[in-house]
Amino acid sequence: MTPPSDSHGGTRSPRASHREAPSLASPVFEIGSLSVFYGDHEAVRDVNMNIGDRQITAMIGPSGCGKSTVLRCFNRMNDLLPTARVVGKVRYHNEDLYGREVDPIEVRRRIGMVFQAPNPFPKSIYDNIAYGPRVGGFKGNLDDLVEETLTHAALWDEVKDKLKSSALGLSGGQQQRLCIARTIAVKPEVILMDEPCSALDPIATAKIEDLMEHLAREFTIIVVTHNMQQAARVSHRTAFFTADVDPQGVRHGRLVEYDETALIFSNPSDQRTEDYISGRFG
Repeated sequence: MTPPSDSHGGTRSPRASHREAPSLASPVFEIGSLSVFYGDHEAVRDVNMNIGDRQITAMIGPSGCGKSTVLRCFNRMNDLLPTARVVGKVRYHNEDLYGREVDPIEVRRRIGMVFQAPNPFPKSIYDNIAYGPRVGGFKGNLDDLVEETLTHAALWDEVKDKLKSSALGLSGGQQQRLCIARTIAVKPEVILMDEPCSALDPIATAKIEDLMEHLAREFTIIVVTHNMQQAARVSHRTAFFTADVDPQGVRHGRLVEYDETALIFSNPSDQRTEDYISGRFG
């Protein structure tokens, strides 16, 4: 199959094809027979997949196939929806993430999330980073933490002279990197990203992608994206979801195929995957 072309019409080989995907021998997440209901509607059906440590996993597929619903299962964000119900196994470091003794607040500290639209707090750049550690009882030097975190997010050099300025005055791409910095300031182990570049221009998107590759040396990253080229460039493994339609016309999201990104984009095992990534539907 021809690799996906970039926005300028050239061909960009999947970055993952140039590096071996890390082993799944000791997965961070083990997902078994996962289904998610909203009321009586089964939005996602029977998902099985393991997520490896310190690698980037991309989740792709057409709108309404359940990608974001599954992503929110990884840090129990679906708990915040009164009609949502999760069935099946979600294990994190071999611990039942939905066990009765598990504190969902602690889950969300360890498994952070970056949303589709940049959502900085209406505070200073400094306080956007310092807020979470303060609330969490951080005892170290906040100035050092803010500098370290912003440097980690490739933002320090751009904002170091205006830390007391409002974060709302930053560009969209800077705001999204600030949100990533805010997430890593509380020292999570996993970063979930729900279409983090969908509202950004190509230059800002490239900076986020470079940042993701850098962060994957320390964090497990799971990203939902509609951008095939982005999935091919940044991820080690890719999961393709689609939606089945039952006889009553109701859509149910389903995981079709999950493999190393280089294989998904060069030799997928399911025709539906090939049809989607080649643009025949979606």
